Amino acid sequence: MIDVEQPTGPTTGATQDALELLGLVAYTELASFGRLAGDAAHAPTLRQRQALSRMAAELLDRQESVLARVAELGGDPETCMASFDGLFDDFDERTRPSTWWEGILKGYVGQGVADDFCLLAAGGLDDRSRDVVVGSLTQGARADRSAAVIAEAATADPVLAARLALWGRRIVGEALGVVGVVLARHPALDRLVAEVSREQAAEATPSVASTQSWVFSRLTAEHTRRMDRLGLAA
Repeated sequence: MIDVEQPTGPTTGATQDALELLGLVAYTELASFGRLAGDAAHAPTLRQRQALSRMAAELLDRQESVLARVAELGGDPETCMASFDGLFDDFDERTRPSTWWEGILKGYVGQGVADDFCLLAAGGLDDRSRDVVVGSLTQGARADRSAAVIAEAATADPVLAARLALWGRRIVGEALGVVGVVLARHPALDRLVAEVSREQAAEATPSVASTQSWVFSRLTAEHTRRMDRLGLAA
């Protein structure tokens, strides 16, 4: 793993790569907050509105530790997130849900893929930054917390379950497309996942194609497990 001390002067390349990933994590949490807050406002029951509202608030809480690490590394939180502004616009345009349930599953799948990608890339960070990312994405609010809401409805309504399974396949395909865009537009993130791929595959110089294939295979496997927890076919 890369060993990076907190900078006292100009930022190093490794620090810049860390700031790039921290910026992505912080931005996705902000975007997920907005989505989940909207879902909460239109939830069918009061219990669901309360549960989803709590999850939305926790997303901002977990973002704070990420932004604090950005500051420790000498970065500016807004600047780190700015390069990702609009990242999900095309994804959202192409995946407009027709029902509230489709919107909930879209968030569950989309946030899950984003979290899994960031966790993969975090393996190439310095120890402190990696701990912050992993802690943020595996503690507190998780995309999995909406699983109970979806699974309960899918169990009660087989027709809904079948529709959501099809919708989930579409969403994960679009989400993987966003990951491909991120890797192409942000060399720092490509370097981080290539580093992890090289360590795990013992490959000296992974190509762009092999790195993407490695990332996509792991994200797809995690998606399958995520859908299994809902009782839906991936």
